[in-house]
Amino acid sequence: MSILFAGSVARQFVPPLLGVTLLIGWLPGCATSDESLQKSKGYYQEGVASLDHDQQKAFVSFQKAVQQNPKNKEARYGLGHILAQQGKFPQAELEFIAATKLDENYSEAYTYLGQVLEKQGRSTEAIAAFRQALTNPLYATPDLARFHLGQALAHESDYQGAMEAFEDALVVNPPNVPPALLHLELGRVYYKLGFERRSRETLTKVTTLDKGGEYAAAAKELLTRLKP
Repeated sequence: MSILFAGSVARQFVPPLLGVTLLIGWLPGCATSDESLQKSKGYYQEGVASLDHDQQKAFVSFQKAVQQNPKNKEARYGLGHILAQQGKFPQAELEFIAATKLDENYSEAYTYLGQVLEKQGRSTEAIAAFRQALTNPLYATPDLARFHLGQALAHESDYQGAMEAFEDALVVNPPNVPPALLHLELGRVYYKLGFERRSRETLTKVTTLDKGGEYAAAAKELLTRLKP
């Protein structure tokens, strides 16, 4: 099954960090807390800056950010991302769960949580995580959750539900899932449902969107199974 870690992470690190308001004249205890928040913010930014070229440095920075402020949900997400990239799915799962406990509307974390659950063979829990991500009307990249939801439902042989998820993902503009990949998965589901005309049309579109690519090759192979 395809997994779009990078896409979700790229989007996750676009929004600016939550601001920390500095108030003068607080009691020493409050000043220390405020300083920790600022340090956490700095470590998180350091981690994001290192993410593309030095994951180990980024990991340490995110750890320091969480140590300074255990409620830094973005740093938790960063730790989860790196752990997932390393194939450490149970550990990544814990970080994403921690992030969602800090913010029940953290759709990006729910979507990533669903992916690592799916990688562990826990489709039912993954489906619940993807659906939870979609309860937030302000989720900026809902097609990612819908795409992975569709894959998980198809894996459970719920082809009707998968079709609806993929079709809903198609209406998101601009897309965050490669259109050729999304059409390929939808074409496969149409095929499973016996909708041969829809499957042929959708798979043919894949060959146009991804000329000479792996998605086009997979679409052509499936097209040979359809009646002329």
